[in-house]
Amino acid sequence: MRKLLNDHPGLSFALKTVCYAAIILFLIYLYSYRGVAGAHFIYNEF
Repeated sequence: MRKLLNDHPGLSFALKTVCYAAIILFLIYLYSYRGVAGAHFIYNEF
């Protein structure tokens, strides 16, 4: 697998982009989470 990524830098870039986009979308989801007591942010109590 590593050899495939080293031979095709475009594929490596695409996979990293997808992973980072998924992380950012997950963080945006957590930020907009409205759970117990309707807190706007998950760490609102700190």
